[in-house]
Amino acid sequence: MKILIGLIISAMTLGISSQVVAQTEVEIEWVKPEKYRDVRSSNESRKRFRENTFEHINEYMNKLALALPDNNKLLIKVSDLDLAGRVLPASFIGLGTGGADVRVVKSIDIPRINFSYQLLDSSGQVLQEAEVELKDMSFLDHSNRSFKSDSLRYEKSMLQRWFKKEFETHIAKEIANKELAD
Repeated sequence: MKILIGLIISAMTLGISSQVVAQTEVEIEWVKPEKYRDVRSSNESRKRFRENTFEHINEYMNKLALALPDNNKLLIKVSDLDLAGRVLPASFIGLGTGGADVRVVKSIDIPRINFSYQLLDSSGQVLQEAEVELKDMSFLDHSNRSFKSDSLRYEKSMLQRWFKKEFETHIAKEIANKELAD
């Protein structure tokens, strides 16, 4: 009985790990983040805020990459990031002389991200690559309900639109392959 349970657990573990291996992997390198235009927090240390911001973007890009064919690899090198809005001292916007800063989002302070990427197939061959300078000048006009309470909603919405457009053919192939498999 113990051997049977052990075999079942091993089979389940192999099944789960093979699913993880089959997914598209995303690697993001944040090049000289201390020089980025604006990755400032209004209420925590710059380093911690920057790390949290990068982690959330990494997670989101991995989620988007699920639409790509299995076993591909997306390598991204970010050279600049400018979050939507601007961090100002509370006293500048009439909130007194308290120590907390406030991120004020106005249409003039658009989200931007500059990066290069390579999409590799399972053998390491480059399928697609480019230098990208993304900016969303009408970010306040795009309403995406799924990001409503997300602090990076403007950046994620911008990345989502870019991703769908940039990898449209690869996503269509993956959808077709999954439909054939079903």
